[in-house]
Amino acid sequence: DLVATVDRLPGPGETVPGTSYAEYPGGKGLNQAVAAARAGANTSFVGAVGHDSAGEMLLGVMHDDGIHTAHVHAVAEPSGRALIFVSAESENSIVVVAGANDTVQADSVPSASVYLSQLEVPVPAIERAFTVAREAGALTVLNPAPVKSLPDSLLALCDVLTPNEHEVELLGGVDRLRSLGAKAVIVTLGADGADLHTADGVVHVDPYPVSPVDTTGAGDCFSGALCARLAAGDDLPTAM
Repeated sequence: DLVATVDRLPGPGETVPGTSYAEYPGGKGLNQAVAAARAGANTSFVGAVGHDSAGEMLLGVMHDDGIHTAHVHAVAEPSGRALIFVSAESENSIVVVAGANDTVQADSVPSASVYLSQLEVPVPAIERAFTVAREAGALTVLNPAPVKSLPDSLLALCDVLTPNEHEVELLGGVDRLRSLGAKAVIVTLGADGADLHTADGVVHVDPYPVSPVDTTGAGDCFSGALCARLAAGDDLPTAM
C-alpha cells in the first residue's frame, strides 16, 4: 500500500497537496490473513508476490505473524500495489494494480475448516479453492471486494458473504445472493456495525466505539477476525 494523506480527496482532474506519505504491507488477502492470525487462527495464505523488494517485505510480514506460506509463489510479475489517498476525515480513495495477484491459480490449497477469499485474485482460482472446501465439508466465506460482476457459479459456492452496504447493492441485493445458495449475508455498515441476513431474518450487531484514524482495511479486519472466530466454533452472531 502506497499511502498519501491529504486534507481532502481530489476531484477529477484536480491536484491537491499531500501532507505525508508512507508505504505499508497490504492487499486485501494479506490484510485478512493477518487479521485471522492475530485473532488466534492457524492461518495459511494462498497467493503470489513478485521477485521484488515489495514481495520480500510481504513474505516477511507473513513470517512475522506466523502465517504459513507454502502456497505463496514468487512470480515474474511485480507485486500488487494499492495507491491510497486518505483525507483528514479518515475517508479514502484507492486504486489497485493487481500485478502478481493476477497469476494466482489455486491449483493446490491447504486443508482448513474455513476458506476465506476476496476479489483481488482471479475468479477461477476462488472457484477452485471453494470447490475443494465444499468437497471437504469446510465453510466458505467471500468478501466480494473490490466489487465486480460475479458468476452465479461462484456465488453458489459461498456459504457466507461479507459485502459492505454499497457492494451488496451492486451484486443485486441480499435476496439474490441468498437465492443462489448463501447461508448468510453479512452487510457491514461502517460506523453503524453490521447486519446478518439469514433464513431466520436479520440480526444487527453494533460496532465497538472507536475514534477512526484510517479506515483502509477495516472490512478486511472484520472478515479475517470473523473467520478466526468461526474456525474456533462460534456461531455467526457471536463471531460478528
